[in-house]
Amino acid sequence: MEFLFSFEGLTALTTLTLLEIVLGIDNIIFVSILVGRLPHSQQGSARTIGLSLALVLRLVFLFFATWIAGLVEPLFTIGPFMGMMEAGECPKAS
Repeated sequence: MEFLFSFEGLTALTTLTLLEIVLGIDNIIFVSILVGRLPHSQQGSARTIGLSLALVLRLVFLFFATWIAGLVEPLFTIGPFMGMMEAGECPKAS
């Protein structure tokens, strides 16, 4: 908890907050442009659905980013060279 109140923690929190605000404004503008093309009777529900989905997807992506940041071991390796790299047996480039 003390990391949050350090200079680095407050800087990271401020940066992430500003990014979320900018992305939220971007979502509002994008949804408003698309909703404006619909008939007037459908605009209210389309705006609600669009902004709700944007919020839910942002929360899902933040959850997965947190989960990925907490990983300490790889989920999978690609090809035989990954094991060689971990063991320090990878051939040197000439």
